[in-house]
Amino acid sequence: MDIETLSEKIIAGDRRALARAITLVESGRDDHRAQARELLERVKTAGREAVRIGLSGTPGVGKSTFIESFGCMLTAQGLKVAVLAVDPSSTRSGGSILGDKTRMERLSRDPLAFIRPSPSQSQLGGVARRSREAVALCEAAGYDVVLIETVGVGQSETMVAEMADIFVLLLAPAGGDELQGVKRGIMEMADVIFVNKADGDLKSAAMRTCADYAGALRLLRKRPQDPEGYPKAMTVSALEEEGLTTAWDTLQELVKWRRANGHFDGTRAAQARYWFVQDVQQGLLAKLTKGDMPATMDRLASAVEAGEMTPSAAAAAALADLAN
Repeated sequence: MDIETLSEKIIAGDRRALARAITLVESGRDDHRAQARELLERVKTAGREAVRIGLSGTPGVGKSTFIESFGCMLTAQGLKVAVLAVDPSSTRSGGSILGDKTRMERLSRDPLAFIRPSPSQSQLGGVARRSREAVALCEAAGYDVVLIETVGVGQSETMVAEMADIFVLLLAPAGGDELQGVKRGIMEMADVIFVNKADGDLKSAAMRTCADYAGALRLLRKRPQDPEGYPKAMTVSALEEEGLTTAWDTLQELVKWRRANGHFDGTRAAQARYWFVQDVQQGLLAKLTKGDMPATMDRLASAVEAGEMTPSAAAAAALADLAN
């Protein structure tokens, strides 16, 4: 693969080259990882920057519908929108449906939009392992907004906050009361909460839910990266496309304030440090599957099963062997 040509095509906005590059960075092969690192270094010179929006919510809350309506609203303003949708992988077969393009039929036909579904590959945290690198490629390709849709697994789904400028939590009407709202985890990571499906018979329930969570957010400790009034809760209707413009204005206001007060660049720097540590840890884990380590691991695991060693002693022996 000619990495130099591929990088030039990405910077020129070639969608096929972008799709091919994301496939490359998602590969686990050693030769592909080396090519992916070279590619990321080359496209970094473009110096482009998008607004990265992480979007989380429980299954069925309407994430795909919201993203399609929200994305179409953005492209109507002339903005280029990339959607990185993470689909859960089966723990049995390892496969994923990857049906987000089918759900977002209208947005997928938009020439200003790019949709890329990726398997989670059992990665915890709601995002795929290489989603961060896919975001960097979309930025280099000239997209103004990158939406990262997570799997939708619940309270622990916070890793997307480590690759996004804004973390949006999407909730359904009657999704909980104030006590649910002050639970730690995903709630305290959210910058903005959108209560979706505020239409028809559910509109009054959505208004109550929004009021409950707005009250809960006031009980949480104010973060230094938040201006007055944030984090905040709002109602939207992806189906009727109501409140989307106001939602975008709210997100832009937050980004603008963070840029002006130095939090935007500071957060991105901290995220880069976080992913450096993550890559080192993943590299160490990969060493357990290479060389003599699989045989060593199997021998020590058999000793633990037979009761000859405790799990902690066996783990210490494995780490000592790895260090040598």
